[in-house]
Amino acid sequence: MKKIILIILAIITLNCKNTVSENENLNIAKQYYKALDDSDGSLMNLLIADSLTTHMTEYNYTEVFSKKRYVEDWLKWDSVFNPTYKILDIVEDNENVKVKFSKVDERILFLHHQPIITIEEITFLNGKLTKIESTYDIFNVEKFSKNVEDLVNWINDNHPELNGFLHDQTKSGGIKYLKAIELYKKSTHTKAL
Repeated sequence: MKKIILIILAIITLNCKNTVSENENLNIAKQYYKALDDSDGSLMNLLIADSLTTHMTEYNYTEVFSKKRYVEDWLKWDSVFNPTYKILDIVEDNENVKVKFSKVDERILFLHHQPIITIEEITFLNGKLTKIESTYDIFNVEKFSKNVEDLVNWINDNHPELNGFLHDQTKSGGIKYLKAIELYKKSTHTKAL
C-alpha cells in the first residue's frame, strides 16, 4: 500500500511539473506583451535572449536585434507613440506560443485609423524569446503606405529638419516622427488622411 501511495504521489508530482513547464512559455509570452504595453525595458531585458529575430511573413522581411538594440532603441522608439497592446488570443503550440493581439498608438491611429491586428508565433530557447514570426490579420497596407508617403513628402517640403524620421527607430527618431505627425495635423493637409 505504501508503494502505491508513493507511485501516485510521484505521478502527481510529475504531472504538476509538466503543467508548470508547459505553461512557462505561455506565461513568458504574456509578460512580453505586458512589457510592450508598459514600455518596460527592465522586464523586457529578462524575457528576450541575447538576440531576437523578427520575421514578417507577408514581406519576407527578417531583422535580427541584439537585446541592447531591441530594448534601448526599438522599445524606446515604440514608447514615444504611447502604445496599447491587447492580447486577443494566446495558445501554446508544442514549445512555441501563438498570439493574436491588437496594437494601437498615436502613429497607427494617424496612419491606419484603427488598431492593427497581428498574429505572432514565438519561439523560445532556455526560457527566453529568440524568434517572433508575424503575419497581419487586419492591416490596410495601401492606406498605411499612402499616408506615410503623404506625410514624408509634406515633411520634406515643409520641415526638412525632420527628414529621416521614418527610418530612425530610436527614441529621438520616434520624437521626430511624432513631431512630424503633429505638424502635419496642424496643416491643412490632414484632410488627405
